[in-house]
Amino acid sequence: MNRTLKVALLCGLAMTVASCGTVRNALPFGLGGQKEDVAKATEGQRISILEFEQQLAPSAALSGRDFFLPGPQAATAWTQPGGNADNSVEHVIAAPEFSIAWRRDIGAGSSRTRQVMAPVVADGGKIFVLDGEAGVTAVDAGTGAVLWKANVKVDEHDRGSRILGIGFGGGAAGGGFGGGVAVGGGKVFVSSGYRTMTALDAATGAELWKSSVDLPIHGAPTVAGQRVYVIDVDNQLVAFNVNTGRQDWSYRGITEPARVMRASSPAVSGDTVIAPFSSGELVALRASNGQPVWQEVLSRTSRTSALSEIRDIAGRPVISRGFVYAVSQSGVLQSMDIRSGQAKWSLPVAGVNAPLPVGDVVYVVSKAGELTVVNRDSGQVYWTRDLNEGRVRKEGGVLGFGGKTVRPVWSGPILASNRLVLVNSDGEVVAFDPKTGAQQSSLKLGGAAFIAPAAYNGALYVLTDKGQLVSIR
Repeated sequence: MNRTLKVALLCGLAMTVASCGTVRNALPFGLGGQKEDVAKATEGQRISILEFEQQLAPSAALSGRDFFLPGPQAATAWTQPGGNADNSVEHVIAAPEFSIAWRRDIGAGSSRTRQVMAPVVADGGKIFVLDGEAGVTAVDAGTGAVLWKANVKVDEHDRGSRILGIGFGGGAAGGGFGGGVAVGGGKVFVSSGYRTMTALDAATGAELWKSSVDLPIHGAPTVAGQRVYVIDVDNQLVAFNVNTGRQDWSYRGITEPARVMRASSPAVSGDTVIAPFSSGELVALRASNGQPVWQEVLSRTSRTSALSEIRDIAGRPVISRGFVYAVSQSGVLQSMDIRSGQAKWSLPVAGVNAPLPVGDVVYVVSKAGELTVVNRDSGQVYWTRDLNEGRVRKEGGVLGFGGKTVRPVWSGPILASNRLVLVNSDGEVVAFDPKTGAQQSSLKLGGAAFIAPAAYNGALYVLTDKGQLVSIR
């Protein structure tokens, strides 16, 4: 061997011996070496790596202080996935008795090869839902009677496989699940994982036009003015003309195939479209021509979670009082000026649900199931509540050993008749006190729910993972 290689081997051997010394010191009964070595090893200060992570903490300045919430207003339409085009609905009159009025099976539920992902929309006395096989159903909002059915499914081979938790969909074949609905101008607009955008007559379900796209669309559309907007799995925002189905313009974000298996929708206010992408990009564009105005990246790398590398903005961005509120999977909740994109404040929250700005505060639910109330102006935290307290359980295992820990996944919230209402994967719809976070009541839905409730004409509507529509009065 030459001299350089010998030196390298000796250095490597020295490092190995040093490492082995640390292991020896951990052995019992003095088997690891001299006592003085053990003493030296314990002299250092041990610091948990979790302390490196920035944590939410209630503000001392807000301790004991109340905040303003506006009174409930009638919800006479819920035409978009987030209620309206800017995804901002503060407080609605809905389900004051908080009891189940009826249930209706509307089609295919989730399975290994499909997912129910579309939020409920409503207008003109009808509720419109999309099942796991691209079937559209219109039901009477009062009785649940089925009024018409349609299907926008194209080719069987386009069906995608169900991937729990995280999907890898950009540009890949398949992905037929997902999509969503929106209502406007007497039309029901249906996006689809089968690479189509379709307009149906809201009264009859008859097809008015259908446009093909290059890639699956897992998110619901947003309709505003003369355009309907959708985002495909390759992070391309496409604007269609509502009357002809022609593509007016498109904008391509950074391609990012790794995403959370939830899909977001754009927010629109005036001539501004706010588009969320799985890359963590939040882009403001001109609605008239698709020209970008500003761009923010909601991304935070975590030392303790590899999933922080998935930057997906899976919850809908919300436009409220001149600001945009959005939260990313990788751990950023941010308030931004809609004109410039300049951040007003930012907090370390990882979430896949849309934030809820209402009154003086912003409600947000994290992936871990923590409900947090934030001051809208300062970004300071009033309080945080663990929604899974008493709900964490063990499944599987033998005689108490092994198995897995199960924590419910939460979706929402919506503020309805002075209750903060959420649904969860345990098949519950739960009402909490909006001022304290204390649980008030709960109902069994009969199936897991991963889609936040919609409000319409005094009722809440929940679509379960089994493909069942539930009306709560």
